[in-house]
Amino acid sequence: MNPLYMLGGLGRVVLSLFANFGKVSLFTVDAISHIFRPPYYPREFVVALMNIGWLSLPVVGLTAIFTGGALALQIYAGGARFNAEAVVPQIVAIGMVRELGPVLGGLMIAARVTSSIAAEIATMKVTEQIDALVTLSTHPMKYLTAPRVLAAILTVPVLVAVGDVIGIAGGYVVATQSLGFNAAVYLQNTVNFLELIDVISSLTKGAAFGLITAVMGCYYGMNSGRGAQGVGRATKSSVEAAAIMILAANFILTGVFFSV
Repeated sequence: MNPLYMLGGLGRVVLSLFANFGKVSLFTVDAISHIFRPPYYPREFVVALMNIGWLSLPVVGLTAIFTGGALALQIYAGGARFNAEAVVPQIVAIGMVRELGPVLGGLMIAARVTSSIAAEIATMKVTEQIDALVTLSTHPMKYLTAPRVLAAILTVPVLVAVGDVIGIAGGYVVATQSLGFNAAVYLQNTVNFLELIDVISSLTKGAAFGLITAVMGCYYGMNSGRGAQGVGRATKSSVEAAAIMILAANFILTGVFFSV
């Protein structure tokens, strides 16, 4: 194969990635700017709060409790090789609050919320409901995107905080009921080991992940193709993009908060 042809193909891929990144960045800035400008749609905001926040609580809670329990078992089994079983409460706490709670919570919300937003808005585009909004002098970004983005930024940190607590509780139950840890000592070690920066980083990641999940769903929904195939492609692409961006943002934020 001609090396110049391969180089040209690589260049097209890189240019496409930068072009898409620029489009998403401009869309994000536009969505955030509409949050602070009237008119406002409180009903859409409340509906988004319920869909993104309250209805996501069961899946986030179940994910967190099983993750915390499995983490306690793994740490105990690994620590037993070095006679370090006593570190279970400390590692469960820091692992859930710093990393697993925000990341797994964000990924589960991306799977549930991002796909839902993208499918809903893409269907509205296919059935020309978005065109109808424009005809009625209603800005689609303000009516569809701004309430969802604001609701995600506000609710996902709360979901992450709840997930952190439930995950630590899952590790606590496993450690005290199956591994022989004293309940009072376990809780004391957990409280003593966590620092304020751990909690702040967890909530900051939650807000960033909330922004990503909502923006990706709205962006791919607004830019979906026509027909059922376009809706399906938009839904799939939104979840993939949200998951990758959540992992990348987690790496960046971890470096910002905990770089040596």
